[in-house]
Amino acid sequence: MLKAHFDEFAGYNAWANVRLYDAAARLSNADYRRDGGAFFKSVHGTLNHLLVTDRVWLSRCAGMGAIQGPLPTTLNAILHEDLADLRAARDREDAAIIRYVYGLDEAAYAGVIRYRRVSTPEPQEQPLLQGLAHWFNHQTHHRGQAHALITRFSGGPGPELDLLFYQRLVAAGKAV
Repeated sequence: MLKAHFDEFAGYNAWANVRLYDAAARLSNADYRRDGGAFFKSVHGTLNHLLVTDRVWLSRCAGMGAIQGPLPTTLNAILHEDLADLRAARDREDAAIIRYVYGLDEAAYAGVIRYRRVSTPEPQEQPLLQGLAHWFNHQTHHRGQAHALITRFSGGPGPELDLLFYQRLVAAGKAV
């Protein structure tokens, strides 16, 4: 049961990122980089933050060999200045997330992860299940911020990112 739940979240995450990046690519460079008051300021800062934290969480859950690039040392790191490069890295990271999550069996969800936070050196221990729940929720949270900025700067509706929309597309055979 948990496997199907998190497999769906991994697929949804990749699908939502494609839609969000498509919308970001339609912004002017000035709007893409404009400080819109989000926690990581701009669409550019927010998309970079999502890549940063996905690398951090994937390394925590699956090990350093699973991540696609260097492990960031700050949460506001700009891993790629160019949107096309950032998108290519995003696509690779999403593929790695899918490989990891799809590779888990039901018993793996009873596991524990041990790590150090980026912002503080104290050792942490957490059930894998809680770590994965936080990870996917965090992605949705910041995608929402980027979506709000894109909607404001583009002057039109942002892309449909609801999980329910994705689920209906999957059920109709229209989403991968």
